[in-house]
Amino acid sequence: MDHPAGPADLVAADSTQSVPQQVTQAYPKPTRIVIASRESRLAMWQAEHVRDRLSLLYPGTSVDILGMTTRGDQILDRPLAKVGGKGLFVKELEAALLEGRADIAVHSMKDVPMTLADEFALVATLERELPQDAFVSSRYASLEELPPGGVVGTSSLRREAQLRANFPYLAVSSLRGNLDTRLRKLDEGQYDAIILAAAGLKRLGLAGRIRALLPVELSLPAAGQGALGIEALSSRREVANWLAPLVCRDSEACVRAERAVSRALAGSCEVPLAAYCVIEGGALWLRARVALPDGSRIAVAETRGDIAQPDELAAACVTALRADGAQAILDELAEQARP
Repeated sequence: MDHPAGPADLVAADSTQSVPQQVTQAYPKPTRIVIASRESRLAMWQAEHVRDRLSLLYPGTSVDILGMTTRGDQILDRPLAKVGGKGLFVKELEAALLEGRADIAVHSMKDVPMTLADEFALVATLERELPQDAFVSSRYASLEELPPGGVVGTSSLRREAQLRANFPYLAVSSLRGNLDTRLRKLDEGQYDAIILAAAGLKRLGLAGRIRALLPVELSLPAAGQGALGIEALSSRREVANWLAPLVCRDSEACVRAERAVSRALAGSCEVPLAAYCVIEGGALWLRARVALPDGSRIAVAETRGDIAQPDELAAACVTALRADGAQAILDELAEQARP
């Protein structure tokens, strides 16, 4: 589960209620906060963003960043789905939390495993940046302009499945590495175009590289895409209180619904699964897809419901997905994965 039940739930990322004033005053102001982060340029930007927000909240508090290299950063010659999935980006950071070397870890929410060990909790979800996928190319303005056989790079089975379903005449090729590495490979001519998360490009001042934002109808985003999450030890309730002022309740409710869909369907890098939720007319609107990697079969569903009940909304969406064939797709993927 994302967050063990208990008093800390009042300020957890899975809560959709406002934080009572007496809760935020229950612990003294921190004297030092250490942030664990991956060392990629984007990850460091994210950590620095949280550092600056905390420094404004707590003048006089020392806020430091502990940069780390994770297994996910080291293994670049194989698709992430084949080497352990999203957990490879958080294990070392979680070890720093357990060992007391860091108080919090900052993640892109789409990189956080859908189930955390009981020792850990997501204590804050920040306001979401652009959630869409971005089309990036030096030669073409859109996917529609690519010629038959044009090579599109992506590291995501979710993106690959949707690309193959909508553009079966294109060649989809694996693309690993941090953001700068992926852009370099594009500029070297290894790909005609690449698909990246728009949020990362914008955060690093590279929005000018985006030739087009892919409509969500074409490429539904991953659960949590564009949102930053902050993880801490579930036993350290004071940390959740420190982070409470950074929580964006709207983003939190949407991301919680998305992650609940993915968790219910065993979402991982091995499953092409998309889940995207927005607030429209004061209610949650959740859309989800499960596909085969070749795009030949895609189950789709959408549900609308109370902003205070993201888990119930997700459960209804999962039921609708199964009714549209998601279970048969998952069974086929499981069969393919057997040795």
